[in-house]
Amino acid sequence: PATEAYRTLRTQVRSSSVDGTLRTLVVSSPNQLEGKSTTVANLGVVIAQTGKTVVLVDCDLRRPALHTLFGLPNEVGLTTALLGDGATLADCLQESGVDNLRILTSGPLPPHPSELLASEKMRQAIEQLEREADLVLFDTPPALPFTDATVLALRAKNVLLVVEVGRTRQPEAQRRGAQ
Repeated sequence: PATEAYRTLRTQVRSSSVDGTLRTLVVSSPNQLEGKSTTVANLGVVIAQTGKTVVLVDCDLRRPALHTLFGLPNEVGLTTALLGDGATLADCLQESGVDNLRILTSGPLPPHPSELLASEKMRQAIEQLEREADLVLFDTPPALPFTDATVLALRAKNVLLVVEVGRTRQPEAQRRGAQ
């Protein structure tokens, strides 16, 4: 049932793009522990299984989770490439173990995540990642306590807000959704 639920979500995400060219999707939640990273990981897998190339980017530069979910090292990643430590985005992409699915882990946590995600280098990174894959999914910190998801949403233009039934309060989801 869980796999089928993610396949249904995949279909809904595909149909949400008016012109059918969804290239980037920011995934966030109003609060912590509502399942956004799990949703990014599983959505990426079911999309990759259709033959589309997918890159998952861990933009949660506060509590990254994708490296743990996929059992990958996190010594290099997005921050390594953005901060000019000699590695390119291509150098930092890791195979996930699933055909057509690569992961860009967060890398070392920076002192000012929002500023890094709002930078010109991040804009360029998004453009490069769009050339690397059919779809790029961005896992972000929760939207209410941090501005990171909003900053990325302005660049990626498509957002999926993950809420937990029985836990997320409607005003919380509406408050971030309106922004």
